[in-house]
Amino acid sequence: MRIALLGQAAFGADVFKVLNPRYGIVGVFCPPDSPKGKPDPLKEAAVAAGVPVFQPRRMKDPEAYEQMKKLAPDLAVLAFVTDIVPGRVLALPRLGSICYHPSILPRHRGASAINWAVIHGDSQTGLTIFWVDEGIDTGDILLQKEVDLGPDETTGAVYFNKLYPLGVEALAEAVDLIAAGKAPRIPQDHSLATYEPPCDERVAGLNWDQPGRAVYNFIRGCDPQPGATTTFRGETVKFFNASYAPQDHDALPGEILEVTPKGLKVAVKGGAVIIARLRAKDLGKVKAEEFIQSQDPRVGERFGT
Repeated sequence: MRIALLGQAAFGADVFKVLNPRYGIVGVFCPPDSPKGKPDPLKEAAVAAGVPVFQPRRMKDPEAYEQMKKLAPDLAVLAFVTDIVPGRVLALPRLGSICYHPSILPRHRGASAINWAVIHGDSQTGLTIFWVDEGIDTGDILLQKEVDLGPDETTGAVYFNKLYPLGVEALAEAVDLIAAGKAPRIPQDHSLATYEPPCDERVAGLNWDQPGRAVYNFIRGCDPQPGATTTFRGETVKFFNASYAPQDHDALPGEILEVTPKGLKVAVKGGAVIIARLRAKDLGKVKAEEFIQSQDPRVGERFGT
């Protein structure tokens, strides 16, 4: 079976390293080289294996279509693709195109599925391998895998510890099913679909008026990117490595309850969040101890004012 692999970064490279020995990848599509000059790990893996690499500026550019057409793949596998791949490119492979998505579709469609699962306080999440159509994560399901989502896990922890390794395995399993002629096409129930926007700076602002657990979920859902954003003395600050403690207090949300070398204990409704790392304009991302030494925050001061 002739496979074209579209992807990037370490995830794309690891999928390549599993599929290429088993089936032989006929071509790899990845983003153009970074201005910093560091090659993409997927490109490095493909070059080392002698597999042709294509790097169109955008997948909707005519050259991408022509390159895919010349490859004449039986199947396209999308492993961490952030560009929009047009339908006419996806339709070229004889058997179609499949894609990895880190949620149990149709829940959490969109580019930041893991972030929003954490932010919403889901107790389970997972991944879906689906047949790509021209919608946003709307294609028929090939297979799904579920994982528990712990109440203190961050987006980074869920991805790197669970959905990354499981995703590599699931894509290999999906390709095996296709090769054996046993891959299902299960329509999604679109009435159950949810869609959220990218979790980026535009949505990273922390709302201190929410219940305490929701504030905590938002912080861990934005960790490691883009970082839950608030202000301190009028300057932007981001929170990371938080923990949560139920606590009775009379403080206003955002008010500093305690200053310790291990973290800042900050009031939320019904409890407190303990912030172990912060990012500030002049400091970068630092441990709470460094932030405290530099800024000298005092009990009673408030974030978000």
